[in-house]
Amino acid sequence: MTASNPTPLTSDDDWWRSAAVYQVYVRSFADSDGDGVGDLRGIRERLPYLRDLGVDALWLTPFYTSPMVDGGYDVADYRDVDPMFGTLTDFDAMITDAHALGLRIIVDLVPNHTSSAHPWFAAALAAAPGSPERARYLFAEGRGADGELPPNDWESIFGGPAWTRVPDGQWYLHLFDPAQPDLNWRHPEVRAEFEDVLRFWLDRGVDGFRIDVAHGMIKAEGLPDVGFSSMTTGRRQSELLGKGRLPYFDQDEVHDIYRSWRPILDSYPGGRMAVAEAWAETPQRLARYIGPDELHQAFSFDFLDATWSADSFRKVIDTALAEAKIVGAPTTWVLSNHDKQRHVTRYGDGEIGLRRARAASLLMLALPGCAYLYQGEELGLPEVLDLPDELRQDPSFLRTGESRDGCRVPIPWSGELAPYGFGPAGGTPSWLPAPATWAALSVAAQAGVPGSTLELYRAALRIRHSHPALGRDAGGVVWLETTGPGVLAFRRTAGDAELTCVVNLSDAEILIDGYGRPVAASAELTEQGAGHVLPVDAAAWFDRRRAG
Repeated sequence: MTASNPTPLTSDDDWWRSAAVYQVYVRSFADSDGDGVGDLRGIRERLPYLRDLGVDALWLTPFYTSPMVDGGYDVADYRDVDPMFGTLTDFDAMITDAHALGLRIIVDLVPNHTSSAHPWFAAALAAAPGSPERARYLFAEGRGADGELPPNDWESIFGGPAWTRVPDGQWYLHLFDPAQPDLNWRHPEVRAEFEDVLRFWLDRGVDGFRIDVAHGMIKAEGLPDVGFSSMTTGRRQSELLGKGRLPYFDQDEVHDIYRSWRPILDSYPGGRMAVAEAWAETPQRLARYIGPDELHQAFSFDFLDATWSADSFRKVIDTALAEAKIVGAPTTWVLSNHDKQRHVTRYGDGEIGLRRARAASLLMLALPGCAYLYQGEELGLPEVLDLPDELRQDPSFLRTGESRDGCRVPIPWSGELAPYGFGPAGGTPSWLPAPATWAALSVAAQAGVPGSTLELYRAALRIRHSHPALGRDAGGVVWLETTGPGVLAFRRTAGDAELTCVVNLSDAEILIDGYGRPVAASAELTEQGAGHVLPVDAAAWFDRRRAG
């Protein structure tokens, strides 16, 4: 494959509707050269592992040229690979091998802001107020007698003011770190630039894009004040949006951007797609990002935020499926990602957290739609909570004391000592250290071991691909009566095939009978008469073929 002669994987344009997508945090997946940082060649070497795991696609976090102030989400060159991760030749070789193994590649696109090291921003700083160079970004005059106050009351997602003043007195907007200046998406040159960036990577054969901060590119005209303390430390964007639409998020004009992108995606073969990382005030507004003339998917973060209760999960599932039906697009399910605490720890950590995480994974993989997995969750990795402060690199840590580094620790592959096969023997220690307890969680320690989390994922993904009732054309969720308020049970069907998923979120074991034979379980089942006992904090799948 070359940049001018891309090779699509297949002609299945709807692959994304039911895919299992594996998120690769590039810095922390596999280090091929021993410098302590993951890279593209490391991913290429581990592609057989991902094929054997049973996923359909990989989503790669940013690998573009970057100062790495925010882990690569501060992009200095959208058309090249940072030397930390390799070269464009490495990328081309990786995507060729991935396609040969039946794996698609989704890349992260960061359109809301650039790096302060981007040539455009360097030109803006060198130019005068009111210049064409500054028009690509959001520069404004300050308030106060001498312009000494920021232009409005907006605050950064990472804490502190969302404005930084430059020597000539103007201020520039950065909803994240000062090293991530926001672009002016009303400027035609900005729109043309990113349309060209899309084509650059589509020409190299990428199968899709994950759109970072997809709801943030358009800011309200006049940059009005928010009117309340918008970014109290640690507040989630969804909580803020619950107070009402913010002047820098989910503005109606953002949809014009995606309506211009969709024809570009549709002009390439093989079902090229885009998924939005978007936050909106209501599910109805979130659904507006999806459709035949805009994006293919938007992440459903409510599932990730559901509490460990049957009522919470059922409400989230019902709402997501109802909204998906309205827009005619599949729901996306996610339990962990590079910005959120790993769900083993969110569900209680230790043994109870792992039990619940395994059960939640079976629940997610039985639902219709697309499932996004975060690297290491198939190993049952917990959040690393005790990283030394001096090693943390998340820019929000320096401003708020809160850090996302704990979910970004390199995953363990083999061996008894850190970095557990992350890089070649004798190489530099990994950029974040893995705990001593992770030797038992490595790929090598779990592969082929009955009951291990890795083998649970492999089995579940294998069944998800092969069972008719979990296929793209299968029926939706039909809720079943259960033995108590703490139990979820639903059935999916296709022809004479049925698969029933039961999740025990109560405080007592339950007897399951009449659903058929068990084909997957997150904890050991005990036979009792004609049925099976499902332990607390566990889930199981049951297969039955109807006569006639």
